[in-house]
Amino acid sequence: MLTNDAALEWIARWDRQQEGYLPDREERFTALIDAVEASGRPDPLVVDLGCGPGSLSARLLERLPKATVIAVDADPLLLGLGRAAYPHLTFFSRDLRTPGWSEGLGLDRPVDAAVSTTALHWISSPELTAMYAEVASILRPGGLLLNGDHFESDDATPSIAGLERAVHDKQTARAFADGLPEGWRDWWDAVAADPDLAEFNTARTTAGAGHNGAESHLLSMHAQALTAAGFAEVGTLWQRGNNRLLCAVANS
Repeated sequence: MLTNDAALEWIARWDRQQEGYLPDREERFTALIDAVEASGRPDPLVVDLGCGPGSLSARLLERLPKATVIAVDADPLLLGLGRAAYPHLTFFSRDLRTPGWSEGLGLDRPVDAAVSTTALHWISSPELTAMYAEVASILRPGGLLLNGDHFESDDATPSIAGLERAVHDKQTARAFADGLPEGWRDWWDAVAADPDLAEFNTARTTAGAGHNGAESHLLSMHAQALTAAGFAEVGTLWQRGNNRLLCAVANS
């Protein structure tokens, strides 16, 4: 049986391996939550897209205890960890690539902010516009989409893109001079070997919840999809190297 303590330990290990790829991860979390806080309500309604085990959602509620956070993901194992670790959060199993994913989330008013970190690049370019259009449909006028991820700009500014990666690599080397933490694949292999997680691993395999298909890694892909989905403004709110917080503002 998965206990609260065990789930919290797995999520702490998840956070550590994520930091190996994102040494500025906490700074990006802070910038994102700052933007939610600045959006105008002390009790914002927030949807966390591709929430994983709830790392961002938990930080949002810690900073903004009056907020309502709806956490959405398609991976049974990550959802299982999140539910065991954070019983005060509301998790829903949804595939963002499937139209209608926002139905049944219990939204009693338009959403103030839709947020995501290191998740939406797994949605392929052809599916992005439909997904972002559904996000726009649940946001209040002027509501925010805040998406933190590695966004590449090779198609538009290849020389700058190379410098952005160099800045990221140098920061990683400084942050982990004594060696990188375990990698993404190592974390998943360890999870698969834990008998207490066997039920969630089986559900994950049955659901086909692994990452498949082409990644949408270009900044231009997301900017174009957001514009096509009807957002009024799209821009970078925070950046270090190729690590960006992309912000889109819904039509007023």
